[in-house]
Amino acid sequence: MIRSDAYVEMYEMDFSEAADRISRKFSKSGQTVDSKKIEGKLRRLIEEFGVQPSEAERSVTNELNKEFNIPAMGAGGSAGSGGAGSSGTAEKKIADAAPGEWVTIEGKIVALAAPASPAIAQGGVIADDSGAIRFVAWAKANAPAMAQGSWYRIESAVVDEFKGIASLKIHSGTTIKEIEEDRALMPSTVPIGELRPGIGSIRAKVVQEWDASHERMLQSGLLGDETGTIKFVIWKEPGKESLAPGSVYNIFYAQVDEYNGRLSLNLNSAMVMQEEGDIAVSGGEAALSGAIVHVAPGSGIIKRCPVEGCNRALSRQNYCPVHEIQPKFTYDLRIKGWLDDGEKTHSVLLQRDVVESLTGISLTAAQEIAENNPLGMDEVFLQMRDKVLGRYITCHGRDIENRVIVNKCEPVTFESEKHTALLNRAGGAS
Repeated sequence: MIRSDAYVEMYEMDFSEAADRISRKFSKSGQTVDSKKIEGKLRRLIEEFGVQPSEAERSVTNELNKEFNIPAMGAGGSAGSGGAGSSGTAEKKIADAAPGEWVTIEGKIVALAAPASPAIAQGGVIADDSGAIRFVAWAKANAPAMAQGSWYRIESAVVDEFKGIASLKIHSGTTIKEIEEDRALMPSTVPIGELRPGIGSIRAKVVQEWDASHERMLQSGLLGDETGTIKFVIWKEPGKESLAPGSVYNIFYAQVDEYNGRLSLNLNSAMVMQEEGDIAVSGGEAALSGAIVHVAPGSGIIKRCPVEGCNRALSRQNYCPVHEIQPKFTYDLRIKGWLDDGEKTHSVLLQRDVVESLTGISLTAAQEIAENNPLGMDEVFLQMRDKVLGRYITCHGRDIENRVIVNKCEPVTFESEKHTALLNRAGGAS
């Protein structure tokens, strides 16, 4: 992505004029350089990599210096003035690399990702003891492929930024050297409440698992710790496994994305290790009183995948998005709906014990209806909807991602005093 300051400067810059300026410098040293070739290099650095024009000019100059074995002249033409070539980039820790900079770093490849475009040769995550950053090696760079688990020195790479997330761009001017020694690298975790877009490591508990919303999705749900909760997703890839609800994991080098002001974790690049113990997940306790104004499809009696650790809701054809057809499914109850408190409509999810208490229909009774009534599972849905729709209730639970997961529910009793007060107030207003 081209950053705004580079974007403005790019249009203030005449590419042909800059190319001629560089060409004239080398003509004084007896070298002939094609101005069109220089102009192409400048355009690529600025338009593809978002490099500052002044830095691009220095980089092209230093590249030609190396080609002709001329001491570095820099953009201004004086020898020894440094520049953006490999000899002029600052060696930094990953955590200190800022967008717009040319840097040299040393780090370990902790994750590799399938290229999202033919223009990308390799991508993944590189880390050192200060932090981690995503990297992209462009196909045109012809850079040597890096191996997961190995250490490398990457010289003269560009730090870019997209949607607030920094990434390292490896281009034709970047030098990659493998470091033979296997250095110790121990990632440090941060509380969920301190995560920021980029790459993050946490210790968290699987609070909830959600139904897959896409056929390519292996699992999605909610992770939590003492400071809050965050949505996570795992996409289907060879070797990827689902997390077990209720279990605690150390998750290193996950991608932290942001959408509509909310953070989420993509675990496909992460190292995930299950551990013993428990976490007291914080936040989101809610108590709501209002009327059930909508009961959503997928409520009533449902079928769940019987595979240990899965428990996903099955389709009507008994299909699990992970484990496919499951004829030996298990039954469960739930109600998904909306509760209106008079000022706001809240999304609520009532699970089996709450559903049984509120409707008076047990799982056994619902199963009997589903298996013997001509309408089957639809009859259970209709009976439960009739019993709850329009009823005033008070729900207690945890507010997670704009949905209240209800763990206790009771009907709202009629209070004649409040009713009388409302009538008196209405009469006074008239």
